[in-house]
Amino acid sequence: MCPRKPPKPCSYPNCPELTYGRYCEKHQKQMDRKYSSTNRPFKHLYNTSMWKKLRKQFLQEHPLCVECKAKGVIKAAAVVDHIKAHEGDGKLFWDKSNWQPLCKSCHDRKTVKEDGRWGKKGRVYSYDFK
Repeated sequence: MCPRKPPKPCSYPNCPELTYGRYCEKHQKQMDRKYSSTNRPFKHLYNTSMWKKLRKQFLQEHPLCVECKAKGVIKAAAVVDHIKAHEGDGKLFWDKSNWQPLCKSCHDRKTVKEDGRWGKKGRVYSYDFK
């Protein structure tokens, strides 16, 4: 059996607890809650029964991924994507002309390009070249 690395102090400021992970148990839960609330602040819109019903209906009417179709590939759509990010704007969220059917891989690729993987690029890395 391989020896285990020794525990190190919790990464939470001023916490003396030793842990094998990044945070002690108490602070890991706290950081998970914080991540969940900041990562998808508009999640409540996607949990409404109206959205679930309209999403299902939209995918039945538009069963193929538009990105794959443009490349000559036939692939089932699994996600209703907002062409222009709604960022909590209810009017833009419910606007069907702002929706497009995408497969999961095309949606993930689009999201990474627009959001910069773990958050908005412009907000995280802003460069002023004046």
